[in-house]
Amino acid sequence: MTDIMALCSRLPLQDFAAGEALLTEGDPGGVLFILKEGSVVVTKNGAEVAQVTEPGAVFGEMSVLLELPISATVTAVSPVKAHYCTDPFDFFAGNPDFSLHTARLLASRLHNATTYLADLKLQFEDRSDHFGIMDQILGAMVEQQPKARPRQRRSDDPRL
Repeated sequence: MTDIMALCSRLPLQDFAAGEALLTEGDPGGVLFILKEGSVVVTKNGAEVAQVTEPGAVFGEMSVLLELPISATVTAVSPVKAHYCTDPFDFFAGNPDFSLHTARLLASRLHNATTYLADLKLQFEDRSDHFGIMDQILGAMVEQQPKARPRQRRSDDPRL
């Protein structure tokens, strides 16, 4: 983790007070945050998904990589220091170790979510009541693959 934090040390640092949002669900996104110190809570649709205290945790990466709005709110639970990156594609391209670190974080999250969905699917597969359809819905979610999309450049991007 030290190597990742060393890579991020060149990025600007931002302080957040307890209760302040680093990212807000539904916002446009495009910025990465890398936790340096403190504790955050991640919520989706108001439900707590995770509490994170690990330095090097990355937030905003899904929005950046999928070019979608922010998918969850990340709020400081304690005072937080986080590095931020406003040009994440260049940072990913110039820092393969950071890219691999982010890929591993995403793979871990996907593994946990898929395991949870598979467990839910097993719980509902034999139901004949209205919950029986959950087996089909969860099965489709586990098997669903997003369509590849080429990266869209912003109109103010000098590389156009």
